Amino acid sequence: MRTNSLLIKPDLTLDIIQLLPDHVANQIAAGEVIQRPASAVKEMLENALDAGVSEIKLFIKDAGKTLLQVVDNGCGMSETDVKMCFERHATSKIKSADDLFEIQTMGFRGEAMASIAAIAHVEVNTKLTSNELGTHLIIEGSEIKTHEDCATANGTSIKVKNLFYNVPARRNFLKSDKVEMRHITEEFTRVSLANPNVKMQMFHNNNEIFHLPISNFRQRIVNIIGGKKNEKLVPIKEETTVVKINGFVGKPEAAKRTRGEQYFFVNGRFIKSNYLNHAISKAFEELIPHNYFPSYFINLDIDTKLIDINIHPTKTEIKFEDEQAIYAIIRACVKRSLGAYNIAPTIDFSQELSFDLGYKQSKKATIKEPTIKVDLSYNPFKNKIGNQSIQTEEKWGNPSLDEDFVLEDKNTDFQQIGNHFIAVPNENGLLLIDQRRAHKRILFEYFTKVLNSNKGQSQQLLFPKEIELNKSEIGIIIDMTDELNKVGFNFEVKENHISINGIPPECQEENLQFVIEVLIEQHKNSEDLLTEQQNNLAVSLANSLAINEVKKLSSEEMIRLKNELLKCESPSVCPKGKRTMINIKTTDLEKYF
Repeated sequence: MRTNSLLIKPDLTLDIIQLLPDHVANQIAAGEVIQRPASAVKEMLENALDAGVSEIKLFIKDAGKTLLQVVDNGCGMSETDVKMCFERHATSKIKSADDLFEIQTMGFRGEAMASIAAIAHVEVNTKLTSNELGTHLIIEGSEIKTHEDCATANGTSIKVKNLFYNVPARRNFLKSDKVEMRHITEEFTRVSLANPNVKMQMFHNNNEIFHLPISNFRQRIVNIIGGKKNEKLVPIKEETTVVKINGFVGKPEAAKRTRGEQYFFVNGRFIKSNYLNHAISKAFEELIPHNYFPSYFINLDIDTKLIDINIHPTKTEIKFEDEQAIYAIIRACVKRSLGAYNIAPTIDFSQELSFDLGYKQSKKATIKEPTIKVDLSYNPFKNKIGNQSIQTEEKWGNPSLDEDFVLEDKNTDFQQIGNHFIAVPNENGLLLIDQRRAHKRILFEYFTKVLNSNKGQSQQLLFPKEIELNKSEIGIIIDMTDELNKVGFNFEVKENHISINGIPPECQEENLQFVIEVLIEQHKNSEDLLTEQQNNLAVSLANSLAINEVKKLSSEEMIRLKNELLKCESPSVCPKGKRTMINIKTTDLEKYF
């Protein structure tokens, strides 16, 4: 066996295995359970729910790096329980291994609070409803600093300050405040959707972000996602011996290019499951375009003995005893609901269509045989207005905005292969260009120059275009406002939508929803570094505005595309590093003969 020469060989005559100190073990456990501020928020909210609350408030400062505070009106904790909840593997939820398969509560592993206390300053105020005084506890790095009686309200208030203060390496790995805040918002959203019977509020830097009153499931969805979502929800419901299903799916026209409105809840707990997500996708097959994602908010009620929720530290993954059956039930349930609400196409075999007149005939009315009128003077080959021929072919536009463009290449032997590639004969052989990748490179370099020079042009719309977004998506747009203004977007941010008044000349109004959704999807986890954010924006605009992979181009458009590509600084690759063109030499072609 090879050994690393840099390692010091231990003295095998001595005992070298030792128990780790508790605070070190807790820090190691924290690495699995508490990955970022949002992880701590999730655990604290779940513990509050287990206390039988009717109201929860979440306070955040600096995206959770300075302060995370959860205040609830639950049952509270006794003086002894306050200390015990910060011990590792201490929990009130289970007493034996068999209890793991009958879990009905949220937090049960007994690791979360101990992990949080190991890497932060924690302050707790709690009081049992039956007691006159409560308990005040301060812990720093797993060490109790203060433990005393205090006057406080019923329930529990937990403050987590200076997260990762004693693990600087972990703190350095945290993303920007904008990114971390999006993760916190997502965790809050998941918990809020699963518990519409609890009033929930969220504040960031003293600004109220969410105010969610007690409501039913549908109203909670509308309060979080947006008011216009109500008319786009299709209810689903099914009861079987395996699983009980209820919830809502979005209509096909509400599908987006962005992920983020896909929620599964099993016994009130949010889970991630690519397998069950595929069942929804199959139900929407042929109803929505490729690469679009339907919205769904689905509750699954399953016997706890048929699932295992203890397979992942964060409890977001669940093992089902019969996953294939649940897959089939979900798919059939969603498909049936879409059909019942006349979303999916259906055929009525009980009626003979040839007798369907389309309107009611009176008894005295005479049915006349339809006549066909033919314009014998019509000639489709002479359809002109004045001296200008009617152009029916859609143009992909000039990406450089050079209206006085001069064709530099007099070669008219350009050929399009499969409406996908452009073949250009040259002295050395044949040049093949991928038209979509080439257009991406052209647009990317154009928008990069615009962002660097702050000289983007804007084309004003005759009527403002409203794009409906949820609060998380609106937050992303607000973060990108400066860069979007630079490239030509002019918009106003409303409560649950943005109103666009101006767009870049390269953008078409009918594709605006698609473009905005692509920008949001590709910037969800972007950094706040200016250069990187500008680069991401240029890439996103290039991807969303580039011509289709399969599109018929005229000879002039092919020549223009080739000439503009060769003007680029890096014409051989698209923004993602894939080749835009290859040059096949004559000697290479001779090898095939």
